[in-house]
Amino acid sequence: MPDNGTIRVAIVEDDDDMRITLQRFIDNTSGFSCTGAFESCEEALSPIESEGPDVILMDINLPGMSGIDGVRRIKLFDPHANILMLTVYQDDDNIFRSICAGASGYLLKRTPKDVLLNAIREVHAGGAPMNAGIARRVMELFRKTAAPTPAESSLTDREIEILQSLVDGCSYKMIADRHNISIETVRNHIKHIYEKLHVHSKSEAVAKALKERLV
Repeated sequence: MPDNGTIRVAIVEDDDDMRITLQRFIDNTSGFSCTGAFESCEEALSPIESEGPDVILMDINLPGMSGIDGVRRIKLFDPHANILMLTVYQDDDNIFRSICAGASGYLLKRTPKDVLLNAIREVHAGGAPMNAGIARRVMELFRKTAAPTPAESSLTDREIEILQSLVDGCSYKMIADRHNISIETVRNHIKHIYEKLHVHSKSEAVAKALKERLV
């Protein structure tokens, strides 16, 4: 078992050089460890299910099962899995499909190493990291596909405030600080939000909130 505080990361990447580079970088960085590096989703699913890494770095364009389908499969056995898409793609379709499948964040492979580490920390803490350009495209995309009128919701006023904070990309700690409540209270609110919206992840909650204009 790793030391307490170590963030355990799994990598799914078919490019050998990229996969090996990421694995060495993660293993050689204090506070991080790599639980496994896989060249396909088919190879990764069983170890990820048994190991339960804290964060999964997932490529999109993989041989066989795509990374987006891999996200869906992982979410079936671990609805709370933190999956960070790391890809060369920046087109709207891949962004939309990744987030709707349950990915917690979306970064480009050319992202600097220090930014990647911060993104892993952020998604592990409950945030939804994206670079600024991708974040703008996600917001625009969901607003284009949003319902023409706001949908009715059973969410309480406080739950709507918490949901707005999720949409803003806040981590659990940031939400707690913003609303002057404990992190455990934040977790309880988010659990109730998931139940009421019939979703299983932060990204699904954000997608539904924007599409149905709940915030």
